[in-house]
Amino acid sequence: MSDRITVTCLYDPLCGWCYGAHPALTWLRAHDDVALAVLPVGLFAGRGAFPMDAGFAAHAWSADQRIAVLTGQPFSEAYRTQVLESRAGPVDSGPATLALTAVRLTAPDREPDALAAVQAARYVGGRDIAAPGVLADILDEAGLAPAAARLRAADATLHEAAAARMAAGRAAMARHGLRGVPALVVGGGDGRGLDGAHLFGDRDALLRALLRALRGARR
Repeated sequence: MSDRITVTCLYDPLCGWCYGAHPALTWLRAHDDVALAVLPVGLFAGRGAFPMDAGFAAHAWSADQRIAVLTGQPFSEAYRTQVLESRAGPVDSGPATLALTAVRLTAPDREPDALAAVQAARYVGGRDIAAPGVLADILDEAGLAPAAARLRAADATLHEAAAARMAAGRAAMARHGLRGVPALVVGGGDGRGLDGAHLFGDRDALLRALLRALRGARR
């Protein structure tokens, strides 16, 4: 393949399907002809945040079991009991998005790694990723000390950067008529939108879909 494909994955760190997409994103990132970036949309941030309750916990766990079967991604008992059933923390992706923005500002190439670490902390470790202190510890553990320090000293600049990134992610969704995350934007500039369902099928079919979208973006 002669064309290098720029692929941006639109995500929310509290989206179980975004976590389920991790194997496909890892495969894309390792592909020599793909340049992968990630961009948050703030699905569960700001006005999208809400308290954890029994109804949402049951819905989430049911969806998580489908994701696990489809993708092989683990959802631990610690996550079920300490995150969903305890209902100790809110469903709020704002803090995690702030943490990932700190990574974007200090080590931009590591944002996909940081996203994976934050997701694993929740879905495997059963940790509360709505807690800034927990998030800073996760970044430290991932070898992202400058980002952790930036998060612990979060200022207006960091908050503004996170808000701008979420706004850009939502604008991309609207521009391409994308209705959920994960979703993909292929190509530079405005690019071409691609439904995230492609991340959960055959890898060769995913690559073919990316190539078709790339050709469409260049017309």
